[in-house]
Amino acid sequence: MIVVNADLVPVEEAMNCLDFKGKAGVVSMYPRKPEDFKTIEHVIFSRGFAYLLTDIDRGKAFLNVIPETALKTILQENRSPLTINEGIAVLTQYPEFLMKNNCFSLLASRFTDQRVPALWISDKRPKLGWCWDRNPHTWLGSASCGARVS
Repeated sequence: MIVVNADLVPVEEAMNCLDFKGKAGVVSMYPRKPEDFKTIEHVIFSRGFAYLLTDIDRGKAFLNVIPETALKTILQENRSPLTINEGIAVLTQYPEFLMKNNCFSLLASRFTDQRVPALWISDKRPKLGWCWDRNPHTWLGSASCGARVS
């Protein structure tokens, strides 16, 4: 799956391009903005124009698992969590990945506190928001990939 650098397509613009049953995506991260969330140290990728993600998993195995625990498991399995930009890219190319009761956190993008960005369905449209790191949700897993290829 192709990921285009977020500097080229701002997050809010990319979310607006998502289509879920005829409704565009929205960003609701108050009091934060998507650009406040930075890539964690465990994630290494090219800062070029675009790159590929391989072996994408929406994280169904992590439903009702707190993000902190999910991240440890993902890293132990030699996988990598997804960033905000990567999660949006996945839904842009595979809108069917967004499913009721099986949405996903984006553990590779973090703020300095316990906020974890996530993509889910709200008001029958894709929503980029955040949840607290130590709160489990029965409907929210943690997405990951096998590799990033420049």
